[in-house]
Amino acid sequence: MSRSPDRKGGLVYSSEQGRMCRLCGRKQKDCVCRKSPRGARPEGDGVVRIRRESKGRRGKTVTTISGVLLGADALRELAGDLKRRCGTGGSARDGVIEIQGDHRDTLAEDLRARGYTVKLAGA
Repeated sequence: MSRSPDRKGGLVYSSEQGRMCRLCGRKQKDCVCRKSPRGARPEGDGVVRIRRESKGRRGKTVTTISGVLLGADALRELAGDLKRRCGTGGSARDGVIEIQGDHRDTLAEDLRARGYTVKLAGA
């Protein structure tokens, strides 16, 4: 039986090797998944990209911010600050901040003031 590579799960215990990691398939003491915690800093080129999107959102405009090199907790905190600055809602997931509405100029100005290199896309 073949397993889909995107499904999580699999062997969790082997009588030969003992407990196994579900994600990487190695012995639990040799697991490489646990060494990079969930809130670890993502990799990137250091350029923050701001774009306006409306595809797949029933015509609603959303400003997305990607490329911010922060951990998950710091990214959520930054998203909260940016949402307050724009006076609107939004979210932060999978390393991308989504702000409801078209606020590219306001967000670019705020992020530049925080010291980020900003590139506007979708203008």
